Amino acid sequence: MSVRHILHASCVALDAQRAVLILGASGTGKSTLALKLMAIGGQLVADDRTDLTFRDGGLLARAPAAIRGRIEARGVGILAADVLEEAFISLVVDLDRTETERLPPLRNISLYGVSLPLVLRLQHGHLDAAIWQYLKAGRVA
Repeated sequence: MSVRHILHASCVALDAQRAVLILGASGTGKSTLALKLMAIGGQLVADDRTDLTFRDGGLLARAPAAIRGRIEARGVGILAADVLEEAFISLVVDLDRTETERLPPLRNISLYGVSLPLVLRLQHGHLDAAIWQYLKAGRVA
């Protein structure tokens, strides 16, 4: 039996092998970033709470059944969304910390023993586009 962890996080995927886990305190914009990624082609995996399971050397994300297919749009309501049932996390965004460097060092975060690339909140409004390109092609420097 595998160990499951439920995090206060949202998750959007490019495909089943490339998903971003969005961390942050309540009100930091996790759902907003998820909605922006969905608007440019991402598939919702989970909003607000993400169920992580260690599988095949990585972390597999799913939505808890009670909230699957739902995403909060602050000021609008709870919206229905098509979902990708599960996807492996390939990138983590931490909205609690702000990036201060123009070309930051490669950062990593360890979640349940799995090391993953980490991106911090940006001071400029291009985080969604940057994350989408990161998922599509990776980071080279």
